[in-house]
Amino acid sequence: MHFSLKRPGIPGRRNHAWKPWMVAVTATAILVALALIVGVLVYFLVYDQKTHYYQASLWIPSFEYSSDLSKEQSKPRNNLTQRINNEIDVIFQRSSLKHHYVKSQVVKFRPSNDGLKADILIIFQFFNSNVGTLKRQADSILHMKLQSNQSFLKRDISLPYLREMNAAQAEHILNSGCGLGLEYPPTARIADGKPADKASWPWQSSLQVDRIHLCGASLIGSQWLVTSAHCFDTYKNPKLWTVSFGATLSQPLMTRRMESIIIHENYAAHKHDDDIAVVKLSSPVQFSENLRRVCLPDATFQVRPKSKVFVTGWGALKANGPFPNSLQEVEIEIISNDVCNQVNVYGGAVSSGMICAGFLTGKLDACEGDSGGPLVISRDRSIWYLIGIVSWGIDCGKENRPGIYTRVTHYRNWIKSKTNI
Repeated sequence: MHFSLKRPGIPGRRNHAWKPWMVAVTATAILVALALIVGVLVYFLVYDQKTHYYQASLWIPSFEYSSDLSKEQSKPRNNLTQRINNEIDVIFQRSSLKHHYVKSQVVKFRPSNDGLKADILIIFQFFNSNVGTLKRQADSILHMKLQSNQSFLKRDISLPYLREMNAAQAEHILNSGCGLGLEYPPTARIADGKPADKASWPWQSSLQVDRIHLCGASLIGSQWLVTSAHCFDTYKNPKLWTVSFGATLSQPLMTRRMESIIIHENYAAHKHDDDIAVVKLSSPVQFSENLRRVCLPDATFQVRPKSKVFVTGWGALKANGPFPNSLQEVEIEIISNDVCNQVNVYGGAVSSGMICAGFLTGKLDACEGDSGGPLVISRDRSIWYLIGIVSWGIDCGKENRPGIYTRVTHYRNWIKSKTNI
């Protein structure tokens, strides 16, 4: 006979497996707890940090000031700016502040008796609790690196090292460069156009009377717009007009009153020549990511036929159609004046002060309400230049009737004479 011994049971102990729902609930609770912990850590490591802006003045003894350094998008200016930004990047990205450093940007160049001086903006993100300590650390790092013979940059001893700047002033400076908009080429393809993204065309503005959109315009300076003269054929008093900015007509980003309207002296309402005007705003705008100015080309700026360009506006989507609330964009092509002056197109009506753009096949075009708006082209590093102003045409998107634009290069000196831009 076989005997088996039974062990006594342990009071209060139960031998059974966890049920699936209990495992799921416990795992979920653990994951939620971990997510909360990670979230709190991320908040204190990232969101609790505040952006701080500092202005610094640097001396460059190996360079001499030239007028090219004051010209936006000139090759000498761009090359030196890139070299300075790279140098500051290396200094801080290889330092103990590498996790706090954001970027630097050259603001302007100034002549000096013994070289060249550059004002730059340097951006950090610091915890509010130790701003003073980290600023002194940044001062020390910059001082030590610029004292060494390895850097072509030197300290400008005539000014304090890092001077704090308020956020609004800094953002105005950071976004004050011209032509910063849509990255080109875009990932996608106003007659038959498409709605534009919010920050794609930040110089576009709407000219309105009694809150009704009548024309487009382009911001070329903090207080200046350029548009078509024919926009003011009916309403010539600047006090009747308002200017709105942003990608939508309702709930605009910003509005301004007009101070003055300057129409080209040779413009006449019964003809299309000299269809250009500049508008001075009642007060300057504050530049931001969504509000910037477009670059004006030099008088020698060349645009070849077949070049891809964009026209934008709140004009009708078809002839006699309603105006959209959202800014529309359409990509078209430059057509030579010779082609546009053919008998079956415009029969010689396109003068040297005009530029022709669109397609002879029609469809894609500007339309009623787009008048005064920008025709722009992208150049180096996706910088956008204003080459045309929506002026006239027959119908919208009609075959052999492309859009005709005021040629900005032809009037470049006139714009400068009125705005000093």
